[in-house]
Amino acid sequence: MTRERERPRETTIEDVLSQLEELEGTVDDPHERREVRETISLVDRLSVDGVGERIRKLTRRDVAEAFVGSILLSLPLLVEDGVYDIGDHFVETPIFFALNVVFVASIAAGLLYYADFRDVAIHRPILGVVPRRFLAVLLISFTTATITMTLWGRVEGWEDPSVALARISVIWAAAAFGAALGDILPGESRGTDMYDELDQFGERLGIGDQEGRF
Repeated sequence: MTRERERPRETTIEDVLSQLEELEGTVDDPHERREVRETISLVDRLSVDGVGERIRKLTRRDVAEAFVGSILLSLPLLVEDGVYDIGDHFVETPIFFALNVVFVASIAAGLLYYADFRDVAIHRPILGVVPRRFLAVLLISFTTATITMTLWGRVEGWEDPSVALARISVIWAAAAFGAALGDILPGESRGTDMYDELDQFGERLGIGDQEGRF
């Protein structure tokens, strides 16, 4: 009997994008790199949005969704006096403050990359190591917690920065949870990746192709 030939695996959009990203990393000419990025954007647009689709791009809309999510989950805690008690606990025992920071980062990473809400790719990491979406969620949620706590007078005018940071870290935990959910639950946003927007902005300013992009 003739052995049946194995059927080759079908090529997916993910395979094409991965190949294009590898090509982008090997091209030195700025014009050629721009052409590769435009091709990546074109292939991205070919994929259909929806549940189960992989999230790759980080757009301004994603930033807005993360901000809204962080506000929605952190706002109720701003009026709770328990924030003072937990903040004092962190000031008295700095090790628990450090563990809370690790806890916040773990929440964000777990929701983004390990929970089954969405398939989120680590796409174009900063310096090839730091996931952009993970860093964006942490920064947006921390900034939101800092601004709202300061605006609502919950840090007493920053008279004691250590106390202020301890209290903010309490709100940050809820804000990071909300930011991660707000970012990924709607699925992949339409629009241009912020990486490409910053590249285009730099080219308009005459900076040229940059390696240390966002």
